[in-house]
Amino acid sequence: MTLREFFDFLGEHPLVIVGYFLLAPLLALFAGWAGRGAGNSSPWKYLYALIVYAVCIPGIFSVALSVYLFLFERGGSILNTNLLTQVVPVISMILTLGLVRRNADFEHLPGFGKLSSLMMTIGAVFMLMYLLDRTHIIAFVRVPVQYLLLIVVGMLLVLRYGFRQMIS
Repeated sequence: MTLREFFDFLGEHPLVIVGYFLLAPLLALFAGWAGRGAGNSSPWKYLYALIVYAVCIPGIFSVALSVYLFLFERGGSILNTNLLTQVVPVISMILTLGLVRRNADFEHLPGFGKLSSLMMTIGAVFMLMYLLDRTHIIAFVRVPVQYLLLIVVGMLLVLRYGFRQMIS
């Protein structure tokens, strides 16, 4: 099964994707109501972590896919955006993170630091890919591929360090 076939399947069965992305904020809302004030304690923080991962992984993938389509697939128009696979996951992710934040601190959730680091890494990689695509550096430089990879990894580390300093 290709990614296109998977998205076609989701387009043919919209209740599956709408139900999944409605369930996550509703579950976060219920957990916030049931565990009011205890979001950082042991049973609730694991439930919140599960909810956050269940909604953030598809949301991050959706954002990355949208950025890829708009930046690198030059024929794509914003009017061709699939609402079910590109907009609904992001809205559900934002809504769920807002609901979880009301009752639990993200630094207490298991693995949330790795998830935010993944978001920063994906953002930095897309920024570097966009810059490399626009500058056509490979066309102008006759450097072995190993050195170009070292340059990209070095730039990625500098960007991650800069993002980390900017946030903290």
